[in-house]
Amino acid sequence: MSPTPPRLPRLRRLAAALTAASLALAPACACPPKPAAPGATATTTTAPAIDPAVVQAAEDALLATHGEPHRARIERGVDQVAALWRPDDGDLVAFCAAQFVATPDAIDALFARLQAQLEQVDGHVLELGRSLRWHADVDTGAMLPVDALLSTVDPGAHVVDDLFASKVAFAALLNFPLTTLDERLRDGAGYSRRQWAEARLTGRFDTRIPGDIAAAITAAGAEADAYIAGYNVWMHHVLDDTGQRRWPSGKRLISHWNLRDELKANYADADAAAKQRTIVKIMERIVTQTIPAAVIDNPRLDWNPFTNEVTAAPADTVEADAPAGRASTPDAAPEPDARFAQVIAQFRAVRRADPYAPTAPTALDRAFTSAEMPEARVRSLLLAILESPLIARAAKEVQARLGRPLEPQDLWYEFGGGSVPEAELDAETRRRYPTPEAFAADLPRILRELGFTAAQADTLAANIAVDPSRGAGHAMEARRRGDQPHLRTRVEAGGMDYKGYNIAVHELGHNVEQYLSLYEVDHTLLAGVPNTAFTEALAFLFQARDLALLGRPAAGADAERLRVLDHLWNTWEIAGSSLVEIDVWHWLYEHPEATAAELREATGRIARDTWDRYYAPVLGGRGETSLLGIYSHTIASPLYLFNYVLGHLIAFQLEEHVHGKDAATFAAEFTRISRFGAVLPDVWMEHATGAPVSAQPMLDAAARALGE
Repeated sequence: MSPTPPRLPRLRRLAAALTAASLALAPACACPPKPAAPGATATTTTAPAIDPAVVQAAEDALLATHGEPHRARIERGVDQVAALWRPDDGDLVAFCAAQFVATPDAIDALFARLQAQLEQVDGHVLELGRSLRWHADVDTGAMLPVDALLSTVDPGAHVVDDLFASKVAFAALLNFPLTTLDERLRDGAGYSRRQWAEARLTGRFDTRIPGDIAAAITAAGAEADAYIAGYNVWMHHVLDDTGQRRWPSGKRLISHWNLRDELKANYADADAAAKQRTIVKIMERIVTQTIPAAVIDNPRLDWNPFTNEVTAAPADTVEADAPAGRASTPDAAPEPDARFAQVIAQFRAVRRADPYAPTAPTALDRAFTSAEMPEARVRSLLLAILESPLIARAAKEVQARLGRPLEPQDLWYEFGGGSVPEAELDAETRRRYPTPEAFAADLPRILRELGFTAAQADTLAANIAVDPSRGAGHAMEARRRGDQPHLRTRVEAGGMDYKGYNIAVHELGHNVEQYLSLYEVDHTLLAGVPNTAFTEALAFLFQARDLALLGRPAAGADAERLRVLDHLWNTWEIAGSSLVEIDVWHWLYEHPEATAAELREATGRIARDTWDRYYAPVLGGRGETSLLGIYSHTIASPLYLFNYVLGHLIAFQLEEHVHGKDAATFAAEFTRISRFGAVLPDVWMEHATGAPVSAQPMLDAAARALGE
């Protein structure tokens, strides 16, 4: 149980009754973000004020009943309720008299009841949302027109309204302490597990967003998800600058994930440079919105991204599984800023929540508050990598390995990667996993090889569902015990290619964490991890072992050194994209009436400036726009990218913690740290590794790897 906090000064306490607490929207989940949990809510700043005399009367009535020893809890609880109470909520004095509990046994019973019931609410709302989005997220064949409509329905949009209207939320606020981020940063290291659970209980009710606004945010997100899920390029129909076809028939790549991964895989090919430059040109056309709209997900047209010429594909090159309804008549008309219209739509939807969040009044504020890492700290971590002189040292090694001057696409170079042609890996994964069911059947073996005991591997495998994804792939958690987390990855007609397999292993890391942090945590109010960066970090631990799980472990005396340099290079790569996205959203708030075209121009300018400052000195290509602006997250999951940078840093610290240990120890440590739950980021990291979140371990290890 939480200790009683210091009494608020009287004027501040009364002011708190007239204003709202800070907004803490539910954090995004891994690949793609989680649906907002019931509890992400806010209060209007224009609601009629509660008369301070009524607040005082409620306190006086409780003091008369329960006595002076309970004064601090009474005053705190009434203040917390009054800050969000509206006149139409009814009689504040009567409510407080009926719902305040004073004895330890009564407090424990209330805590247990709320925890159990909110777990069921969260879990069933998530399951309803998963069902409504099923045909939009999972490849079940051709979608019906109604599926797009169903995917926008948010069954949790009005849950918080209902919890406030029923006064369940107020019962929690009356009896348990509500903390601010500053207080948690200051005191959280000393919290007990119960204190953390109480903080998460009341934190979900610290603000009150109207249900129609929450629903509009969900609808905008669903539309952006659908836009990205259908953004495919059929590579056999892409011509390079000489007019040649460089890719085999049937290769359909989603932007940006598959395009990026194809570029990475091309390093092992004889015509690597030509293929990579073609992919970069595709990305440029997408980001600048000069891509012909007709070629998106269309194998009936050939396209040269260098000249932007569109021609009808020869009939004998059109894939048998070509999507129905795609035009075969050449049309070079560009996509009409649709990419940036999605961002504008999401910005306008989330901005409607701003007036209900006076202490976190922008989506930027809420993103960092939700992560419980202030923007200044996140930005300092990004810059620690971007400004490190070690990058230039590492670049010299990349150039020596490639035997040519570096080019912008080498942003995605992998130390130690690319030694096996992707076609060979594709053949292996397609043989092993012709269907999603084949991958699901192999989960016990995969988990045993990762070091989990046979019994634990069987339990985990039995509680993870595998679905074929329409998009690149993601992990969908469960939120109540009795439900299963879902692993989604793309499985084409010929089986799971290596890209799909690599994503599947990453998502498996999410799913294992999601199971452990729900089923094996002491308080379900603490289910999960501190923020999305942590579940990304844990997923990276699995993903780094994907080739070993295919019987191709990293070998040689240089393997450890390459592992460290690869971490540094990958973190440097995504740090720039993250910084661009943060700066783009600052620009949006400075230009709230911007059009999609104006946003496109601003994004290009910010991306170019960031490239020229941090990347051009290493990779060349001054004025490069596409590589820092291509990430699909910026469209479908805004303000998510910085979590990947944090995820890389956290993953490195975790990898260092388990490095050199056998597989059984790896699995045991993964289990131990996943069970710790959703506490403060640095508290979690101290428990996991003995040190707070930092870029320094990665930089120190890279310096050693580079011989400094």
